[in-house]
Amino acid sequence: MKTLRLAALGPVLALLAACATAPEPAHPQDAFLARLNALCGQRFEGRVVTEDPADADFRNSRLVMHVRDCSANEVGVPFAVGEDRSRRWIVTRTAAGLRLKHDHRDEQGVIHGYHMYGGDTAEAGAASRQEFPVDRESIDQFIAGGAQVSTTNVWAM
Repeated sequence: MKTLRLAALGPVLALLAACATAPEPAHPQDAFLARLNALCGQRFEGRVVTEDPADADFRNSRLVMHVRDCSANEVGVPFAVGEDRSRRWIVTRTAAGLRLKHDHRDEQGVIHGYHMYGGDTAEAGAASRQEFPVDRESIDQFIAGGAQVSTTNVWAM
């Protein structure tokens, strides 16, 4: 939630602004999804901060996420690694919490590589951070594809 400083405009405007601001949801996962929705339409560039050799391709590429496809219960976030735009993160509200899945498709929309892997939150988390431990379906997919190293993944947003 952005905070506006209205002191220079007088106490009446500050009071009106405070009344117009919706309170942040009480549950951390609801607040997290609301905060993600508030970013809808925006793009962000990032970088890899680990020295893990497995991250070398990402570390040497431009990383851009675009928050879009937003609704109260789901947000889609296309993620580009250099010129590779095959990745999309999907955060969905479930009955028990939040789910993160990775949707991988080529330019024609054809599924390639690992697809729809991810996991569900195991704890309430915070309004600013949620963790998604790998789920059983994803573990099975990683084992079948020879990526045992990914069977203990925990993704954090």
